[in-house]
Amino acid sequence: MDVTVHRFSDSYRPAWQSLAETALDSTLAHAAAWLSLIPKALGHANRSLIAMRGGEVCGALPMMLLRHWLLGTFNVSLPWLDYGGIIATDPVASHCLLQSAITQARTDGASWIELRSVEKVLSDLPTRDEKVTFFLDLGSVERVWARLDSKVRNQIRKAQHSGLTCQFGGVELLADFYQVFARNMRDLGTPVWGIALFHEILAAFGKGAEIAVVRQGDRAVAAGLTIAFKDRISMPSASALRQFRSLSPNNLLYWEVIKRACETGYRQFDFGRSTKGSGTYHFKKQWGGTIIPLHWQYVLLRAKQIPQMNPSNPRFKLLVEAWKRLPVHLATRLGPRIVRHLP
Repeated sequence: MDVTVHRFSDSYRPAWQSLAETALDSTLAHAAAWLSLIPKALGHANRSLIAMRGGEVCGALPMMLLRHWLLGTFNVSLPWLDYGGIIATDPVASHCLLQSAITQARTDGASWIELRSVEKVLSDLPTRDEKVTFFLDLGSVERVWARLDSKVRNQIRKAQHSGLTCQFGGVELLADFYQVFARNMRDLGTPVWGIALFHEILAAFGKGAEIAVVRQGDRAVAAGLTIAFKDRISMPSASALRQFRSLSPNNLLYWEVIKRACETGYRQFDFGRSTKGSGTYHFKKQWGGTIIPLHWQYVLLRAKQIPQMNPSNPRFKLLVEAWKRLPVHLATRLGPRIVRHLP
């Protein structure tokens, strides 16, 4: 039977979610919640596509349209997240989704499409592969602890002996999380995402999303947001205050989240993306997870080369250094207005 491709609407939500939950290659980014969450929290236009054959869903492509005064117009699958791209039951459905995405992007005047795939779904597209994640297989708490490198275990014990504690919760911990997150993003020279994004994530995923806060006494010194999908739990946002780094709060944060995931019965913990060779990469690597290369693929329409939208781009270097010097309250106020236009 012929494949037909449709723009996503709420009438397709049950079919979309069913495919997302059963497809072997689906990721957190394919959960239907993002299709309303991202437009609401970040203001991007939804350009997601669903493929049908004989009344049955056979493919999906979550995709948002972004417009930026410097970078122009482009489509991303999906902004903010590590993942996205096409999921389909067969190559024909994949091809139809890609062609429909190209048609839509040209109508929107987009310069390129970015597909944040794990595997190379479309092998002939230009690809960036400098980003990776790590999947840590879980099981009993005791077994996971025994597999950890001795250095990691010592850092966790150091945090515990320093009196740091970890608390889990929902929206009631959002202010503590955001205070740490906003400060850390300023220190990195990166505009911070608005608190509304995290509020919407907690609301959309319900019990599947949690906040973990590490404290020294009453003060939040590290915090992370976790989101569960299928049998895997991820922590896409995690931060620690630099002045407390000697107490290893980040190590305690990750260990408490991993331990909770074991106790809850999840199969894997996803550390989230990092660039090969970076400090974040080495921090995550030491936990002993399996390295998972990420393949961000591009359809170049009006663009002549793969866009470089990262802090190491010389075009952004001066802006990054200037941002680090802003007062935290000013960076927190301005950041969401800027970063919502970035992927």
